[in-house]
Order: sequence, then C-alpha cells, then structure tokens
Amino acid sequence: MLTVTSVNVNGLRAAAKKGFVEWLAATDADAVCLQEVRAEAAQLPDSVREPEGWHVVHAPAVAKGRAGVSLYTRREPDRVRVGWGSAEFDASGRYVEVDLPGVTVASLYLPSGEVGTERQDEKERFMAEFLVHLRELKQKAAADGREVVVCGDWNIAHREADLKNWKGNKKNAGFLPEERAWLSEVLESYVDVVRELHPDVEGPYSWWSYRGRAFDNDTGWRIDYQMATPGLAGKAVKAYVERAATHAERWSDHAPVTVVYDL
Repeated sequence: MLTVTSVNVNGLRAAAKKGFVEWLAATDADAVCLQEVRAEAAQLPDSVREPEGWHVVHAPAVAKGRAGVSLYTRREPDRVRVGWGSAEFDASGRYVEVDLPGVTVASLYLPSGEVGTERQDEKERFMAEFLVHLRELKQKAAADGREVVVCGDWNIAHREADLKNWKGNKKNAGFLPEERAWLSEVLESYVDVVRELHPDVEGPYSWWSYRGRAFDNDTGWRIDYQMATPGLAGKAVKAYVERAATHAERWSDHAPVTVVYDL
C-alpha cells in the first residue's frame, strides 16, 4: 500500500501551532505533500522542519513569505527535483517532485490568479508551461516503467460539482471557462483520483473560506487534487478528505486530501 496525502497548510508556522504537528504524528501516510508553506526551512520549528521518521524537502519561494511547497516521505527519495526547468517559475516555490520506488510524487501549488490583473496573466503563463511538463513527465515515467501522482492545490474547480456556489463564480478566477478547459486537457493524460472514486457526489470539498459560515454550511470548493497516471489511478482503493470535526479544530482553510493506492 502507498498512502499519499496533500494539503495546503496556509502558512506552516501557523499550522504547526494549531494542530498540524499532531496531525503529522498521527497520519498513516507514506508521503505528505504541502503547499503554501510560506517559510524558509530555517524559519520552521524542528517539529516540522525535520520531524523524526520523515525525509523532507522544502522548496521555498524567492519572494519572502509567499507560496512554498514541501514533501515529506517515510522512505528516502531516490531523486529530488525542484521545479521543472522553468526560467520564470522554478524559484517561485510552486513545484517539487521526488522519486520513490516505481512512483514519482509531486507537490504543486498553482497560482490562484485574479481576473483582470497580472496575477491572472501569471497563472495563465504557469498553466501553459506546466501542461508541457506534465505531458513530458508522463512520457518519461512510462519509458522508465514508473507511475506519477501530482498532488496539490490546483486552484481550479473543474466541474459544477466541485464548488457549492458555481453559479456565482462563473466569472471568477478558479472557475473560468478557460481554466476548466485547461484542466480538461490535463485529464487527457492524468486521472482525477478522488473524482474517479466519488463520481456522482457534490465535492467532496477541500477548501472553505474563513469568512462567514462557509465551513459550517459546507460552502466549499474542491481544488485540491491528486492527478495520477492511469496505471496508478487504477490502483487507488480509497480516497477521502480529512475534514475537521468543527471549525475550531481546523489548522488550515484547506483539509488534507488522502488516497490509498494498492500497489
């Protein structure tokens, strides 16, 4: 079995004080992909920088206090790669991948964007480059007899079932037609594992705004995905969102998304 968990921690230093450390100690995951770490390794407490029993790679952003991805594995990776060879994005703290036996696991934090601003232009540039990498990654993995799973905060809800208030968000970043079409292109090569195992449900959502009563009313978005190559996706036996029992018990505005693969 290979258990993989992905979660946007919304600032790892803050999450560590609110329950992430306890969650990490209790998880059965073999690999944990984090996004929006927002810290350099030296700024993190020992309990999350180098926790006992884990091999950790941190890929912070050059821009202080922004983005940042990390990857924790029980087994020491055979290979670590930060970025994918992008002149613009390799130092932005948005992508890291590791090779485990037979499987490449990646942590992705795709830009959120904002319609009509440079942030959306950046998101579109990222998407264009990253789609090329995803296709090349799959091809290379296939040639090497490997599978791939790219986990993370993709900041796009693909279908109406992936966000509660889809009618009110059709012109907003995260649910734009062109973003959804791009995700459809990704899904020509990869499988959305959670949706594959939960085909006919609303959600399960993985992000809820801290504003209002979004969490209590389950007015959420499903934007945290595990996108796997078909061979690996076919071995997924269980997928679930680790939703906190109450608003007060949350340590991020996202919840961990976990998949168990029967290798």
